[in-house]
Amino acid sequence: MCGIVGYIGKRDVAPLLLEGLQRLEYRGYDSAGLVITGKPAAGKPAALKMVKAKGRVRELEARVPKRFSGTTGIAHTRWATHGAPSDENAHPHMDPEGKVALVHNGIIDNASELRRKLEADGVAFQSETDTEVVTHLVARSQAPTLEEKVRQALQLIEGTYGIAVLHADFPDRIVVARNGSPVVLGIGEKEMFVASDVAALVSHTRQVVTLDDGEMATLKADDFRTYTTEGSRTSATPTTVEWEAESYDMGGHETYMHKEISEQVDSVDRVLRGRIDDRFSTVHLGGLNLDAREARGVRRIKILGCGTSYHAGLIGAQLIEELARIPADAEPASEFRYRNPVVDPDTLYVAVSQSGETYDVLAAVQELKRKGARVLGVVNVVGSAIARETDGGVYVHAGPEVCVVSTKCFTNTVVSFALLALHLG
Repeated sequence: MCGIVGYIGKRDVAPLLLEGLQRLEYRGYDSAGLVITGKPAAGKPAALKMVKAKGRVRELEARVPKRFSGTTGIAHTRWATHGAPSDENAHPHMDPEGKVALVHNGIIDNASELRRKLEADGVAFQSETDTEVVTHLVARSQAPTLEEKVRQALQLIEGTYGIAVLHADFPDRIVVARNGSPVVLGIGEKEMFVASDVAALVSHTRQVVTLDDGEMATLKADDFRTYTTEGSRTSATPTTVEWEAESYDMGGHETYMHKEISEQVDSVDRVLRGRIDDRFSTVHLGGLNLDAREARGVRRIKILGCGTSYHAGLIGAQLIEELARIPADAEPASEFRYRNPVVDPDTLYVAVSQSGETYDVLAAVQELKRKGARVLGVVNVVGSAIARETDGGVYVHAGPEVCVVSTKCFTNTVVSFALLALHLG
């Protein structure tokens, strides 16, 4: 459950990064760190300055020197995968010369193989992490631009990643990339943000761009551009986050769980609002992109999700069979994507995810699309990867769930399935 935050603009960056990390604390972590591009001295290049700490964000904050100024930086909260929780294994990671700094969410599958090759070339590692491998690959690249250095490194790695990279020789930019792990750009007034979750952004901007898998971006203070890992330009249209910053606050409750349980009445009202047709005893779900003829052609429904979303899908399958009289079942997406399933053109597939970024669900959707299936999404986050990949679907409008235990989103997902069942019926 790692978290990424980054900023480039005119404001003092360290307080912004620490605030962003605090917004991501709900995700769970065991260490944290940040690195900034310091102001260059007269006639000298920019220098990267880093602080890391095992433990909570407040322990990291206590270590940040009073004179730690800069206007560009990246930060991270880490949940240990490669290597035990420690200062050395905390992100960001830097190369020995202190020119490259990198934060990473995800798993590099071929990290051990790459590490052995780099060590054979004389590279000395300072941590046990897979992330440090990527840092050295970027640092060793002879490409003339930071974008090309990162691209060359990504061509060598296998696995999932959301990364943000700083380079002392290119102090005017942050380069980011995504493959299977969320990366969201926040667009401000002559300032740019990046994060793995909009929770870290909404107190500063609600204009965001979510990267697709295989996509990179260069952030400068006054603009950004997106492109593929192959170098082709892509078009990115900002969307507006529908949730306010206050949605992520405790709101006077003792815990986020208590707050979100108490919000269920309002959240269910949101998922029903404007969708009930009393006159004809049905519902309107305009986002399905499924006309009556296509709906009548559906012979079976397969629901895919993980964890809580899968359990909501089990209830959804029962509702669909009861109200629409169409055979339906639910299966964990993590099982479905690995078993080379037979894809039936008469089957409607429904992908369920609170975040809209669940990797196993997203991978199942992409496999289904490759095989020509029609896939609908039942997701909470507008503009998320699964929402963009599917042919249509239903937003559950539960609002942000900061508590890891799903409460209002589970309820709204079940209600959404009731609406879908009624529509199909």
